[in-house]
Amino acid sequence: MPARARHRGRPALPAIALCALLCLPLTRPVSAADIPVSSRTITQFTPGSDRRIFGKLEFLGGIAYSSSSPLLGAVSAIRFRDDREHFVSVLDTGHWLTGRIERDSEGRLSGLAGMKIRSMIDRDGRDGNPKEKMDAEGLAISRGELLVSFEGLHRIDAYPDPGFMDAGPKRRLPLPIERREIRRNRGMETLAMSPAEGPLGNMPVAVTERSLDAAGNVFAAVLAGPRAGLFAVKRSEPWDITDGAFLPNGDLLLLERRFRFSDGMGMRIRRIAGDTIRPGAVVDGEVLIDADLRQQIDNMEGLDVVAMAKDDIRIIVVSDDNHSILQRNLMLEFRLLPEK
Repeated sequence: MPARARHRGRPALPAIALCALLCLPLTRPVSAADIPVSSRTITQFTPGSDRRIFGKLEFLGGIAYSSSSPLLGAVSAIRFRDDREHFVSVLDTGHWLTGRIERDSEGRLSGLAGMKIRSMIDRDGRDGNPKEKMDAEGLAISRGELLVSFEGLHRIDAYPDPGFMDAGPKRRLPLPIERREIRRNRGMETLAMSPAEGPLGNMPVAVTERSLDAAGNVFAAVLAGPRAGLFAVKRSEPWDITDGAFLPNGDLLLLERRFRFSDGMGMRIRRIAGDTIRPGAVVDGEVLIDADLRQQIDNMEGLDVVAMAKDDIRIIVVSDDNHSILQRNLMLEFRLLPEK
């Protein structure tokens, strides 16, 4: 779900509509295409400050990236492979994006390489579908499959892995939340696989952006396993959930975004204890970081957890630039500080 805001040091946005008018036109490839990408490193999370610790996270660095291809942008979710370098992303324009990260001699993010993009194929074998039919928002890597959640036409489709770029979905999962409860542009933004060692087992979890129950909490669901069923996430105004991923111990991290004309865009990450997730529960958790436009953020939409070592847990977040010249594609990396 797109959101737009004012950026310090760049032209002001008098209204969200202005950004929509400035979005770049898109074309859709019929086969996977290599795209050139240029990157600029980000060494300070707060410009002009060497501060590294923000809440319970340490900022390690990041990149702002762009391409001459108008297809690059609108990243909704990102998932890293086991090698901790290669990744798969989905775009809310109905595209796959794959590539790998590059690091400098000190291990900091320095760029992207091997980037490929392709329009997604629907279950009828059609390519280049309009956004309202292929608004991909959530992504999870399962056994031999990539699970993708879509807004508009709410559904979760399973694509073969490998082979997802050149195939339609091989099956459709049962909708975990009643369709009438899922808001059109506030649907299943998060799909995440819980680790086998966690309390849920190796099971997929879906969390909506802002589809609310009668108590004003966010609908969510465990899709399979002994704890399968609906639960809810406590919502704090004005925050909306845009993605999530599990820590190795089974705790769930939720990326949240706010947009207000009074103070612009915000980003925070909340940690939900895995053992509290069960049918009928309303879960909440500690806020690990709360950032705003004083920091290097944009419309942050995707989050993944990358375990470099047992005591070195990285959190990588990416932005959705809405294909607007007034926004940026960002990839930021943090380290989770050890609990005291």
